[in-house]
Amino acid sequence: MHLTGRRAALAAFLPICFGVLATTCARADDTPSPCDALKRIVAAAPNFSSLSAINGRAVALPYGDDAKCVASQTNYRCTWTPHGGSGADALQGVAADIASCLPDATHDQNSPARQHFYLGARGARTEITAAQAGSNKLKLEISGSR
Repeated sequence: MHLTGRRAALAAFLPICFGVLATTCARADDTPSPCDALKRIVAAAPNFSSLSAINGRAVALPYGDDAKCVASQTNYRCTWTPHGGSGADALQGVAADIASCLPDATHDQNSPARQHFYLGARGARTEITAAQAGSNKLKLEISGSR
């Protein structure tokens, strides 16, 4: 059986449409995970120099699009502008992400301007601080000692 006319055109066109749709569809698993990013950064402690600026963007992405992150030997730091300008809401969201992604972390400071967590015993501790940085910025800093 030979395809003619419209059927032939449709048969040729459909695979192209499905190919385009398959390559352009957004999938839920395409979004970087704040948990994966937090775990990767904490796992690098106490020396963060193996990380790049891109490693921390996923932590900020749910709350702001302009994250700038930098890794050094002693810490990992990101700053960003929260969506809609509400630093307090974004700060609470980041703290909730830290608490849910790192259940072994102790949350020892909870204030409107600063959230602090730590993992490990004194002397071998990873510190995680999320705080307001000025009137419309947030800062996440992770440091470690061993």
